[in-house]
Amino acid sequence: MEQQELYQQAVALLQQLISTPSFSKEEDKTAAVLAQFLQQHGVEEVHQQQHNIWAFNKHFNPNLPTLLLNSHHDTVKPNSGYTRNPFEPSIEEGILYGLGSNDAGGCLVSLIATFLHYYARTDLKYNLVLAATAEEEISGRNGIESILPQLGKLDVAIVGEPTEMHLAVAEKGLLVLDCTARGKAGHAAREEGINAIYEALPDMAWFRDYRFARESEHLGPVKMSVTMVQAGTQHNVVPESCTFTVDVRLTDAYTMEEVLETISQHVKAEVNPRSTRLKPSSIPMEHPLVQAGLRMGRQTYGSPTTSDQALLPIPSLKMGPGFSGRSHMADEFIHLHEIEEGIKLYMELLDRVIVQKV
Repeated sequence: MEQQELYQQAVALLQQLISTPSFSKEEDKTAAVLAQFLQQHGVEEVHQQQHNIWAFNKHFNPNLPTLLLNSHHDTVKPNSGYTRNPFEPSIEEGILYGLGSNDAGGCLVSLIATFLHYYARTDLKYNLVLAATAEEEISGRNGIESILPQLGKLDVAIVGEPTEMHLAVAEKGLLVLDCTARGKAGHAAREEGINAIYEALPDMAWFRDYRFARESEHLGPVKMSVTMVQAGTQHNVVPESCTFTVDVRLTDAYTMEEVLETISQHVKAEVNPRSTRLKPSSIPMEHPLVQAGLRMGRQTYGSPTTSDQALLPIPSLKMGPGFSGRSHMADEFIHLHEIEEGIKLYMELLDRVIVQKV
């Protein structure tokens, strides 16, 4: 199909997705919309597990590397600032309004259009697998992570998130730590007990002041912030425990294990990570996708926001139409020309990398 026809179909699909509520864990209806759309447009085998939809290119060759095209179809709930119906996909002066239009509906439908463009071709140097996944907004376990075994061996991914079609070549990971400092209860009026708050203070100061030696080229330093503190039961009792939470934003300069080991060497409190799933991610600057994007005049940068990249154990490039600053805002929108440009640039990028030159 011609790019213009694919663009028109992508906009129509996005309007249908906007009008179909798809909060995280409640994406069954948009999953059905996506599966039906792919089948109606000639995709012979459409796979589904829970609310995740995926498909492989028609002439899949197990001897070729595989490129994953991934974006999500769940949305956050609309905030109280909305002045429009979040589920009414209205178009005004070239702008499409609606919940999920920017994050990440525009990216998803642009990737779907791109996948359809290459679906039946026989001149590809890469296999393609398209995955429209669930629970991204809550980093849920029933999203992209749950279907990775069914996708087979993957070599690289493009993750569709709003980047203005620039190249997010690295993304911060997230580590949330629950820390507990121990003391001994006693009466506050007498010299009794060991105050757990005072025991916690040196550790909290360490989290505030410590600087990891290595910095990421694109993401800068690892950042640690104490964000919550709880201690004590009443004013006249020396607290026996003090719990505090630390938000750690990881970079590709360190593995999550290295960061945890450094923390354990320096703090006295018990440290328990809530999860070690959301790892930092990156793609080498010399990778053909990055080099092709640079030749197209796109810029590279490091993204501070977490996406499904964090759950992919392969090099990945975050790239998509739309502007990250619009994500989760009231009266969310995307410009139609951004979708049109997104499809065009995705195709130009892949033409440079996955199409065999004669």
